[in-house]
Amino acid sequence: MDEGLMKTYARADEVFVDGRGAVLHDQDGREFLDLLAGIAVSALGHAHPALGEALRDQLGKVVHLSNLFRHPYTENVAQRLCRHTDMAAAFFTNSGTEAVEAALKLARKAMHVRGTPERTSFAALEGGFHGRSLGALSLTWNEKYRQPFRPLQPVTWVPPEDTAALRRVLEQERPAALVLEPIQGEGGIRELSGDFLRAARELCTAFGTLLVHDEIQCGCGRTGRFLAAQHHGVVPDVVTLAKPIAAGLPMGAMLCSAALADTFQKGEHGSTFAGGPLVCRAATVFLDEIDRGLLDQVAARGAELRSGLERLRHELPIVREVRGRGLMLGLRLWHSADAVQKALHRSGVLVNCTAGDVLRIVPPYVITSAQVQDALATLRAVLATFPNDPKEVH
Repeated sequence: MDEGLMKTYARADEVFVDGRGAVLHDQDGREFLDLLAGIAVSALGHAHPALGEALRDQLGKVVHLSNLFRHPYTENVAQRLCRHTDMAAAFFTNSGTEAVEAALKLARKAMHVRGTPERTSFAALEGGFHGRSLGALSLTWNEKYRQPFRPLQPVTWVPPEDTAALRRVLEQERPAALVLEPIQGEGGIRELSGDFLRAARELCTAFGTLLVHDEIQCGCGRTGRFLAAQHHGVVPDVVTLAKPIAAGLPMGAMLCSAALADTFQKGEHGSTFAGGPLVCRAATVFLDEIDRGLLDQVAARGAELRSGLERLRHELPIVREVRGRGLMLGLRLWHSADAVQKALHRSGVLVNCTAGDVLRIVPPYVITSAQVQDALATLRAVLATFPNDPKEVH
């Protein structure tokens, strides 16, 4: 298996051939409940009718033009994203990593414009994940990702929730930007507090550091608001988006405030494929569903799922903590979650393991109430097969 491919992924054996909503089928006809959604990507699930219709229509018209020419959807998507995020301008990318890279370049250029070109460094939070290209990798906390590729861009690390440490770093290091995830995904579905997010906003303003929110995983409605930081009333200078934005097609965006909207001049940044008519057409379908009230569904199903997970925490001592918000939830266990994830897979439920001891649960936004209950029942049955005395599982 995997002949001709670089061995960069630990892939499951099944070959998935179709799906509908939150359900996938493999080539043998076996059914799986998808609580992973392509790692928080397939917000509209599989085989969404409106998405399929729009993409078939667009394939019959034009797929690619480059950014030298216009198509009907560029401004439509950009303006709608800005409206949802309280930003003023968008730059489209093909991925979240590219959106982060664009944000880093924007921060560097902004420092030049301000007359402080010496401010070239960055600050990031311990536990954060921002991508695998060299710039984004520099901001990614996990040492196993960074070590084989050193030297990387110097970054000063700040412990989450340590406002005093953040003040020291911003005051002494004067970084160009602070980059953080309001909810750390790879870091174990760890939600930053509103107090810390507000303090970061105030300190970045005070010391002239750009505040970049990486909402690639927690944004685009996954928490029940379009941005996770909106639950706390915090507006960054820059926000990066990707994952569900085109309902499964590769698309990302970096959005910035009005003060930064003219920072890049023509030719200073670009992308051959980004923001093309096919992916933007998909994004219009996703945004249409958001505008029709999809986030109410996210909030309702998220509350139902979290309530069930909290019941499991009270019933089963193996469960240590429930984390997250909306349909971005984590079930922290008293030991490695890897074996539990594999057992769930064998039982027909797809999740994955993050931060070692956390089951990441990020289903499509269209998951039904009945499917939530089925998932909870399977999770309860699987967890019951593991040692449930914390002393036994440390």
